[in-house]
Amino acid sequence: MANKQDIYLYNCNQVRTLDGLAIDKENINGLELMQRAGMAVFKHILQHYKKYAITVFCGSGNNAGDGYIIATLAKEKNIAVKLIYLKKPQNLKGDAKRAYEIANKAGVPMADFSPKMVLEDSVIVDALLGTGLKGSVKENYYDAIKIINDSNLAVVAVDLPSGLNADTGNVENICIKAQTTISFIGLKQGLFTNLGPDYCGKIVYEDLAVKPAIFDEIKPVAIKLQLNSLLRHLKPRQPNSHKNHYGHVLVIGGDYGYAGASLLAAEAALRTGAGLVSVATHQEHISTIVARRPEIMAHAVDSNEALQTLLKKANVLIIGPGLGQSNWSKKMLDCALKADIPSILDADALNLVAHNQIQLNTMNHPYILTPHPKEAARLLNVETEQIQKDRFYAVKKISRKYHSQVLLKGAGSLVCVSANSTIGVCTAGNPGMATGGMGDVLSGIIGGLLAQGVNQNHCLALAVCLHAEAADIAAKDQQRGLLPSDIYNPLRRLIG
Repeated sequence: MANKQDIYLYNCNQVRTLDGLAIDKENINGLELMQRAGMAVFKHILQHYKKYAITVFCGSGNNAGDGYIIATLAKEKNIAVKLIYLKKPQNLKGDAKRAYEIANKAGVPMADFSPKMVLEDSVIVDALLGTGLKGSVKENYYDAIKIINDSNLAVVAVDLPSGLNADTGNVENICIKAQTTISFIGLKQGLFTNLGPDYCGKIVYEDLAVKPAIFDEIKPVAIKLQLNSLLRHLKPRQPNSHKNHYGHVLVIGGDYGYAGASLLAAEAALRTGAGLVSVATHQEHISTIVARRPEIMAHAVDSNEALQTLLKKANVLIIGPGLGQSNWSKKMLDCALKADIPSILDADALNLVAHNQIQLNTMNHPYILTPHPKEAARLLNVETEQIQKDRFYAVKKISRKYHSQVLLKGAGSLVCVSANSTIGVCTAGNPGMATGGMGDVLSGIIGGLLAQGVNQNHCLALAVCLHAEAADIAAKDQQRGLLPSDIYNPLRRLIG
């Protein structure tokens, strides 16, 4: 089981509080903590980069102080090092100024930043901005980041890439593109979602020898989901069992031209282990579904009465894959939502709800909503950009507005089981998943787990991890060209 420090995620204010607790309760002064951080980065460079020439970019504040310590360590080891500062070091304050004085005494070569400078072949250390950034990157810092990114040199970011919002993973105008980010004491939530994974590269966590008890003082705002621990919620099958013990999933969707979406969701539910799976769709799609996967019970449904007959047999609904927004679609969704059955709403089911054409009814089980950012924007009546600017805020707002459990899909998918819960962050997955039908498969996995009795409070987290890690296995050799159906076999191996 992972240590809590490795999976707990915090916002910037919480990390500052953790820093303060470490200093106060463990009698560590700020400079010592800074020296530990600098040593952690320096050791990483020695272990992972063969070319030892180092160029350190320093801004102001404690992040810059870390940079001065790193440069000092390099100088003491007779490694070629150069420090570029964007704030006059004489104007630094507190521990950062003391770190500069140590570097200066050690004879570290230092130079003022120039927008015309050309970087020499070296490992770049980004100690420019840290967590103190508010808004966009300004003035010389923008120029420095652009020069670093354009150099194509290896970059190690100190705590987080300069320009990245540590709370949201958003980038206003420019950000360091790091190969490695070494994060200290508390992992920042923004590193793992939105644009965070794009700019952080490999994330290395260093607790700086802070005692684990410190982390009990503050409840994390989010947590990295761990598949191995979540799998315990899927109980082993008993020898004396049959199909009716593992639930009946009904997929409602597949309007004209979209039969494939409902088929993908239905097959995913079967591959996850549902005992029975049915599809309610148009007559024209029946032969296609049965020919592809005869284990699926496909039904032609064109009236409420026909759908109600199927609803009586199901204990989990997946509504939305290929549903469309026609009159038939609205009729099917409206009828389905009147049944008090655990329901997953995806794709056009979400769009119909967002457009106020269908109302969500209060029932004994919270709905499960699985929007991508554009669908989330429709649910909140905002632009997609607003969702991505703060995905943590958005997922909680959707949960609160619709009294639902929500999975906000995307890089670093977020799971929110209630507006007051700790958010789960899925760090698995890859860009090969950016193809039509992946969301339908995810809906099917959620439905299959629910049907087998996985507690709804754990179902979303388990499903998104299975989906992402199965896709990682399927894309091990090649991400481009990955198909949603390619993950079925890895999925079965993960479930065991």
